Amino acid sequence: QVQLVESGGGLVQAGGSLRLSCVASGRASSNSHMGWFRQAPGKEREFVATISWNGATTRYADSVKGRFTISRDNAQNTVYLQMNSLKPEDTAAYYCAASAYFSTQTVGYNYWGQGAQVTVSS
Repeated sequence: QVQLVESGGGLVQAGGSLRLSCVASGRASSNSHMGWFRQAPGKEREFVATISWNGATTRYADSVKGRFTISRDNAQNTVYLQMNSLKPEDTAAYYCAASAYFSTQTVGYNYWGQGAQVTVSS
């Protein structure tokens, strides 16, 4: 079992920045590949970014490439999502997830956090 707790969400103006954190605990958390996903009201949950267990490999959705950065600190069991140049369309609940596989698909993840709300005003 892996437990995930997100923090760092909030309200920000367009063009601003936020950093989300996800603290993982439990068995094998440091060996898990980690991902960030988001879900806006009335829309399906979508992939944002993922990072391999050792931090060597990352992938991003085209919509956030160049603006968001995923990173991890295995000593702190924490994964981060640095979000810069935020846009109103980035408004969503952001979820941290853990997987035994490196994946950009929601079905590849079997542990999820409770979500952190990010609201970007225009």
